[in-house]
Amino acid sequence: MNTEELVEVVLPGTVEPEGLQIRHGAVPAAGPGQVVIRMEATGVSFAEQQMRRGRYFDQPPFPFVPGYDLVGTVQAMGGGVEPDLAGTRVAAMVKVGGWASHVLVDAADVVPVPGGVEAADAETLVVNGITAWQMLHRKARIRAGQTILVHGANGGVGSVLVQLAHAAGVNVIGTASARHHQAMRERGVTPIDYRTEDVAARVRELAPGGVDAVFDHVGGRGIVDSWSVLAPGGTLVSYGSASTRDDEGSKQWPVLKILGRVWTWNVLPNRRRAYFYNVWAGRALARNRFRARMRADLTQVFAALQRGDVTAQIAAQLPLTRVADALRLAESGTVSGKIVLNP
Repeated sequence: MNTEELVEVVLPGTVEPEGLQIRHGAVPAAGPGQVVIRMEATGVSFAEQQMRRGRYFDQPPFPFVPGYDLVGTVQAMGGGVEPDLAGTRVAAMVKVGGWASHVLVDAADVVPVPGGVEAADAETLVVNGITAWQMLHRKARIRAGQTILVHGANGGVGSVLVQLAHAAGVNVIGTASARHHQAMRERGVTPIDYRTEDVAARVRELAPGGVDAVFDHVGGRGIVDSWSVLAPGGTLVSYGSASTRDDEGSKQWPVLKILGRVWTWNVLPNRRRAYFYNVWAGRALARNRFRARMRADLTQVFAALQRGDVTAQIAAQLPLTRVADALRLAESGTVSGKIVLNP
């Protein structure tokens, strides 16, 4: 007899981290084409920081269970699922729902985790790894010998970006607060303190001809500087609006402003390109193609981890029931890498 119960974290509204609720219930049953994953590791991403403020662009209505991605073992399967999945460790990107002991997922959306890779290590590379890989190789299409600028080079996505870039033979300039600079130098990144330095002026000193790509999760007025430091033929990849996390008003407006700038820059006669990257782009219209691309790219990231090109950047590990502490720590801006939640 199965005595397990579901434990999940509920975000009831725009609350402080202590307002998150722990809810108990029955473990979900797998329907046709579905699997139940017994969570071994999930994480705190910037998306959850925005969601608790009601600031994430397309978050569901309150209340809901946050959790952008997870790694765990397939515990139960519905009809039509390949039997080989039973008992295997898999990763899944779900946008919401990952902060739970058991998560119901379409079998087509899971990616096997290679043998020997720990759950927490793999967790740091699911949404962060897919995002970094696709921006580098599908959007900017970087090449060996090029130079790029990574904003937030110490963060979850940023730390993966710089490692994948180095593996591809690319020079990296990165922004972060001064406390992170020594660790960045050890990874071969030329650091810039965005708090005390004129970032655009410093980038022009380091790369007088401009950089070949900029990866900007900050948004706001600074995105104009990101565009200005591009070399001819360079690419700006915007993938967020972190600077507006604590703003009031419409959560859509900051993203719409970025989209407007991107459209304007691309229609003007110039030799540079701009993109607003959304990891979910194309899912609604071409789900099978989206799934194939996600599986291929995460497989590449896991292979990079096994080769040692990428190391898992774990800032801390906490139990799911201490999610408030985990979220507080993530929002403090004092850590490098990802905060992982375990059952």
